[in-house]
Amino acid sequence: MRIALIAPLPPEQNGIADYAFALQQALSQEGLVLITPFKNQRLAARASGIDQQMQGIDWQKFDLVHAELGGGRSGEFMALEWLSEHYPDLPLSATVHDPERLIWRPAGWPLLLSRLLPRRVYQLLVLLCDPFTLARERRLAAKLQALITLTAIGARCLTERMRLPDGKVRKIAHGNQAIAAQPLPALPPSGPLQILYFGFIYRGKGIEDLIDALALLLIQRPYAAVSLTLAGGTAPEMTFANGPSYLDELKNKITSSGLPDGLVRWQTDVPQEKIVELIQSHHVLILPYQESKKLAYLGQMRGTSGVLSWAAACGRSVVASDARSFSEEVSFGNGAVYAQGDTAALAAELQCLLDQPDLLSERSMNAQKLGKVRAWPETAKQFQALFSSLV
Repeated sequence: MRIALIAPLPPEQNGIADYAFALQQALSQEGLVLITPFKNQRLAARASGIDQQMQGIDWQKFDLVHAELGGGRSGEFMALEWLSEHYPDLPLSATVHDPERLIWRPAGWPLLLSRLLPRRVYQLLVLLCDPFTLARERRLAAKLQALITLTAIGARCLTERMRLPDGKVRKIAHGNQAIAAQPLPALPPSGPLQILYFGFIYRGKGIEDLIDALALLLIQRPYAAVSLTLAGGTAPEMTFANGPSYLDELKNKITSSGLPDGLVRWQTDVPQEKIVELIQSHHVLILPYQESKKLAYLGQMRGTSGVLSWAAACGRSVVASDARSFSEEVSFGNGAVYAQGDTAALAAELQCLLDQPDLLSERSMNAQKLGKVRAWPETAKQFQALFSSLV
């Protein structure tokens, strides 16, 4: 079976690129040939550019085309549109990383205006175009043979919003590496509660809430032994977009919050080979995401995070906000969920871990079990079965 994979790939820095590369590697172990026809090139943002790129590929040599949709990208979406029009008999599928929508904002020329128009004017344009964008998403979704989401909540929301028949959207959980278990660091009170934020560091991740919660915890427990590591990627287009350095803003907030010097450590742009060591040297990961209020005009974001799969693989528990589909991903006894934006609730969860350190051991064991079930070889078998049924 020859499958074309249309997706971003490393060295591009985003979670979907990492996911696509891991999927490609796992499926190759199952004997499937995944070819990336656009490797090392970015898909065009204009329909005319997509048409030129697509015509340069002999699509008849493929049995199936699979794409990764999400992350604010539109090239993969337009490529699937082109294929559904020019090769209607070629099976098409896609993993939708940001359900309940496929792309959320208009593809093609309106997207190009994001670089030219003031931010608020462009946001208004997105809202005005939304009925047409939604109709376009539904039209493509109806033509795909299968759509995959990473959570059951995402599958349900995508099915309803795209008006698809039951069974067309399949849930295949985010795969993770098979990693040897390592014992937790010394549990409180023998050692400090070691907290980790890991992921791309840019606005919208709720990192400010984590800082506020930690400051509140230290007001309630002045002598609490805790440490926080802020780690992850700092893509310039995200970190410095629309204003001053976000890293500098966070550092100023840490200072103004009254957190002691040295309590917060930084590990930016962590190399891939250091991720496991980083996560396993901490007790718990925090995902303090908040939903965008502006995005709510377009729908509900019900995706998940690759960081959750890293946590399961490394056998570490998670405290997450109830944003996206995190409540589902932390429903296996592997962590806790709090109401997004509620810093007092987050501080209470951290205090609970200080008072009941055995929870860390119990939740870490459950995370290990989840990681084994979701190891990439097992996930690849699910994709293999799905692809075989489509061809």
